[in-house]
Amino acid sequence: MPSLTLYHASPSRSSIVLWMLEEVGQPYDIRLVKLSEGDNTKPDYLAINPMGKVPALKAGDTVITEVAAICAFLADEFPQAKLNVPVDTAGRGTYLKWLFFGPSVIEPAMMDRAYPRKETPRPAAVGWRDFDTVLDIVAKPLAKGPFLMGEQFTAADVVIGSGLRYGMMFKMIPERKEFTDYVARFAARPAAQRAEAKDKELAAKAA
Repeated sequence: MPSLTLYHASPSRSSIVLWMLEEVGQPYDIRLVKLSEGDNTKPDYLAINPMGKVPALKAGDTVITEVAAICAFLADEFPQAKLNVPVDTAGRGTYLKWLFFGPSVIEPAMMDRAYPRKETPRPAAVGWRDFDTVLDIVAKPLAKGPFLMGEQFTAADVVIGSGLRYGMMFKMIPERKEFTDYVARFAARPAAQRAEAKDKELAAKAA
């Protein structure tokens, strides 16, 4: 089993991976990256992630960046946590679609709404649709619930759920019943509660 180290700024997108690590249930270390002090732009960290972004996960000698990629890696690396849909299993493609739908579609559509462009791009020019259409698409499986893949909670819920919770917290996503019920379901998970408590502790330490 590879040793796991999360390069983490608290709170930030890396909080999603912190939650995922708690769901996986394997030991891990945390290296705090203080964005306020520019740690993410220093040579030591840029050697880990040249983008200067968090999160980054070091698994043995391998470094993985990008939230969805890290969550996919952890779900496949530790299948006993039952957070993935295995290869050659029905539903694998749908699971992967939702896993990457958050950072590839929901977040850009949300940011387009929050920070409007001078001119709206042609639909064919970007890899997502308008904000309201995107929300309707993700709300559809959640109306059937309880999770994106039905009864199974997966890494896709960690990624999508975190994005929806963040968006509603900062009033960037409307509090539709499908979303509030969904967030309530996963917020009750012990791993989510442990991650949130740990994140608050780390944020206080970083301050």
